[in-house]
Amino acid sequence: MQISTKRPFLSLILPVLNEAATIRAQVAVLQELRGRGAELLLVDGGSSDGTPDLARPGVDRLLESPRGRASQMNAGANASQGEVLLFLHADTTLPPAADGLIRAAIAGGAAWGRFDVRIDGRQPLLRVVESMMNWRSRLSGIATGDQAIFVRREVFERLGGYPELPLMEDIALSKRLKRICRPACLRERVLTSGRRWQKHGVLRTILLMWRLRASYFLGADPQQLAIRYGYLPRQR
Repeated sequence: MQISTKRPFLSLILPVLNEAATIRAQVAVLQELRGRGAELLLVDGGSSDGTPDLARPGVDRLLESPRGRASQMNAGANASQGEVLLFLHADTTLPPAADGLIRAAIAGGAAWGRFDVRIDGRQPLLRVVESMMNWRSRLSGIATGDQAIFVRREVFERLGGYPELPLMEDIALSKRLKRICRPACLRERVLTSGRRWQKHGVLRTILLMWRLRASYFLGADPQQLAIRYGYLPRQR
């Protein structure tokens, strides 16, 4: 049997950490894209709940990396083969025709882009939040990881990948990409989990994200921000 050496158009890179409750469903949804030729790489950051074993049957490559989305996504990118890289959070679901939409955007001249987002949940304020996220991104040219950032491999490699930050790595990459060109802002929506909004409350989460981003743009050290807001343990 002849083995194809053709490079896939799209590599899906999925960083995970202790996602046993949802990883099977997430990987199952992505099988349709795999069936159309996309490559799926799962990069585990040290899960203790069996996430890798649950995901193994449905992925093309299973990798281990030091914990941290930037490190995990860079590891996945380095191991991938696709012409275009799509970075997908474990709690975010792509629209069914995501591969075709990305292909059309790249064929139209885009070097990178992202989707509009919808937050899962019935709280009416979430509709306001997601609309603000989408419009802010469209106006600013800055994307967040929740919006499923995609980028041509050669552009990603030229920029050196994600900055190795414990927080705001998506913002930092977007700022670098924006110097090359503005993103393709696809209006089709990814669905992202509302769990952090439900856990901490919508208004409290909004205020937290505003404080984090304002501090980052004013020059605060992402390492200290991550410690301050509980993303990293405090040093002793």
